[in-house]
Amino acid sequence: MDSKSDPHRFDDLFADFGPITLRRFFGGEGIYAGPTMIGSIFRDVIYFKTDEETRKPFDAEKCKPFTFMKGKELITTTWLAIPDRLYDDPEELARWARAALAVAQASPSAKKKARKSALPPRKRAREKK
Repeated sequence: MDSKSDPHRFDDLFADFGPITLRRFFGGEGIYAGPTMIGSIFRDVIYFKTDEETRKPFDAEKCKPFTFMKGKELITTTWLAIPDRLYDDPEELARWARAALAVAQASPSAKKKARKSALPPRKRAREKK
């Protein structure tokens, strides 16, 4: 079994943070804390969602953003690779993961999903139309 097909290969690393699930996401995997996507994995590199404030420690450690080509344009995302040292430090990684979770939960799309899930099932069905 290759490592990418093992959905529990990062369980030990995220033990101090809490349970995560991995789901296919384009050419990689999304890292989910409950229903919220906090990061991604591409080519065995973990990237966390950031905002202006949480990006500062990543920049201080010269972490690279996730980039991809869209046609002929290079797209640079707000997802940043975690520092290599965090792969050996689950306690510190948990702090960075909690910051990524806070950013993800504050995003407009996450707030919209939370509002929709709070609606009674009947109203949710009407909103989909």
